[in-house]
Amino acid sequence: MLTAITRDVSPAINNCELTFLDRVGIDVARAHQEHRAYERALEEFGARVISLPAEPSMPDSVFVEDVAIVLDEVAVLTNPGAESRRAESPSIAAALAPFREIRRIHDPGTIEGGDVMRIGKTLYVGLSSRTNLAGIAQLSGHIKPFGYDVLPVTVHGCLHLKSGICSLGGELLIANRQWVDLTPFAGFTILDVGPAEPSAANVLVFGNTILMPHGFPQTTSRIAARGRAIRHVDITELRKAEAGVTCSSLIF
Repeated sequence: MLTAITRDVSPAINNCELTFLDRVGIDVARAHQEHRAYERALEEFGARVISLPAEPSMPDSVFVEDVAIVLDEVAVLTNPGAESRRAESPSIAAALAPFREIRRIHDPGTIEGGDVMRIGKTLYVGLSSRTNLAGIAQLSGHIKPFGYDVLPVTVHGCLHLKSGICSLGGELLIANRQWVDLTPFAGFTILDVGPAEPSAANVLVFGNTILMPHGFPQTTSRIAARGRAIRHVDITELRKAEAGVTCSSLIF
C-alpha cells in the first residue's frame, strides 16, 4: 500500500524562501484548501495519507519532499541548502522511523529532495542552488550498498531538478530543456513542455495517470496525446512559493 506523508500549510508561508520568483502575497486559507484537495487526490490514488500538523515557525514546511529521500530500503534525511529549512528534519524523521532505517546528510553536503528523481535503481540528482556535490557524494555512499546508481544533473534557471524534468512512466520524460542538462538522459524519450508553460514539467505518476497542476493546457494536451490520463489539482497559491505537485508529499 502506498503511504504519503504530508504536512499542513504553515500560517507563516508568506515568509517562504524564494529563489526564482518575485514575492507575491499568498492567501493562506486558500493554500490550506488547495493542500487538503491535494491530499484527497493522493487518497483517490490509493495512498494512506499521514498528515502532520502545521509548523507555525517554519514557512516552507508544507514542502516535505525536500527534507527526505525515501527508498524501498532506507530513508535519507537531507541537509537542505536553505538553512532556514533544517529545523523541519526532526519531525519528518519521527514520521519515517516506523517505516525505514534513517540515514543523514551532513555539512558540508547539502541536498534537497526536489533535486532527486528516481527511475528504477538510478537516482538523478540536480546540481542546483540547494544541492551540492558533497551532498550528492554522501547520498551515493548511503544508497550504493542497496544497488542504486547516482547521476548528477546540471540545473539552471529553476529551483530544483524536478522543477524542470519528471518521469511520465517507462522511458518517457517531460522536460523544460532550457532548465536541465539532458545529457544524462540519453536513451529516454523527451516530451517538451508547452512553449508558454516553462513550469509545467513537475508531475506525479500513478500508473497511467498523471497528477499535474491546473493551468498548463499545452502541456496537458501533449501528455494526453501520449496515452496518459490526466488528473488536475489547483495549487495556485502554493505555486507562489515555488511549489509543484511533487513538493508536498513523501510517497513510498
